[in-house]
Amino acid sequence: MTTTTVYTGYPAHGAKAKLRALGAPMAVVAGLGVCCAAVWIGDPTTPGGFLPICPTKALLGIDCPGCGGMRMAYSLMHGNLPAALHYNAVSLVVVLLLVWSTVAWTLGRLRGRAMNSWLHWRWTPLVFSTVFVIWFVVRNLPFAPFTGLRV
Repeated sequence: MTTTTVYTGYPAHGAKAKLRALGAPMAVVAGLGVCCAAVWIGDPTTPGGFLPICPTKALLGIDCPGCGGMRMAYSLMHGNLPAALHYNAVSLVVVLLLVWSTVAWTLGRLRGRAMNSWLHWRWTPLVFSTVFVIWFVVRNLPFAPFTGLRV
């Protein structure tokens, strides 16, 4: 049994080749759709729902870099950009970057060759880690204006 790769160097021609190329991206989008539906139904902006709270916040009482991410997604799905930015501005940027990389990945699979995105940049790991640490520290500083970043 041989496996065929989607990065053949040739674009996907025909329905069968395009479905094979789009299979993995469609599965990822379907999984994200299920997660979005759970967040939509669970409404994390209202306390007492079935969605879990952040373990870092529950155990240590501090906001982790991802705290407010579900509320950000909920606000974004409802078109409330100011609330999404309030709940977690860094996660909103990460969502936009992940959309970009998913589109590049999908196009690469259709074109038969890998497409570059922000994930392939040389400084991505360093920049991402630095922003992650700075966001973690800044949103937990106990004085104004940084207390406004807590969720």
